[in-house]
Amino acid sequence: MTILEVNNRKLINEFHKIPFSIYKNDKNWIPHIKQEVEKVFDKEKNKYFRHGEAIRWILKDESGKNIGRIAAFINHKIAKTENQATGGIGFFECQENEQGAIKMFNTAKAWLESKGMEAMDGPINFGEKDKYWGLLVDGF
Repeated sequence: MTILEVNNRKLINEFHKIPFSIYKNDKNWIPHIKQEVEKVFDKEKNKYFRHGEAIRWILKDESGKNIGRIAAFINHKIAKTENQATGGIGFFECQENEQGAIKMFNTAKAWLESKGMEAMDGPINFGEKDKYWGLLVDGF
């Protein structure tokens, strides 16, 4: 498996397509609006970049097929107000592949540690708390 930083137009498009392949048979799934998600990662449109940073990755299997995605975030304004310096992760999607999920979480963890973070919260978003926060585990 290979994990790639999303850093060009082609990989951005792949990042957005991953949930469609994972949830294609789930009648309850509603896709995110691509333009709204892109605002999270746009340094000109997301005011949190004034005091923070974000990164995202996609995961490919051995055949080159996209099987997962994840993003990591640091809001430096609040990260060190916690008992442990805390960053966040979000936009996690993965086909049922434990090794792949672990690889993505470890990649996000390593990036956060390299930036001085001691803990990570998730799923969260790099921005306002009204979008892409939380996880539905029951009642859907």
